[in-house]
Amino acid sequence: MHTIRKRRPTHPGELLREEVLPAAGITATQLAQRMGVTPHTVTALLQEKRGVTPDVAHRLARVFHTTPDLWLTMQQAVDVWDTFAAHKAEYARITPLKVA
Repeated sequence: MHTIRKRRPTHPGELLREEVLPAAGITATQLAQRMGVTPHTVTALLQEKRGVTPDVAHRLARVFHTTPDLWLTMQQAVDVWDTFAAHKAEYARITPLKVA
């Protein structure tokens, strides 16, 4: 049986917005320049309007000396939670297969 967390996992954009950028002392525009992406890309991520893609994960990892997996794992947790929340009733109607 699959259990889901009661609280939505932290979106990577929230972590960047609330913790990482202030600690690094850089703006969203400066981050975009370092990453080689448009300011809109970073702003949408910080506003949690877009998720971290593998490309963005590599860029963030390079800028912040982390791994792409860190950013992708955070994003995956959010995606799994959001999908479950959106389709919970539908999933509940699925009958599990009984394996002998």
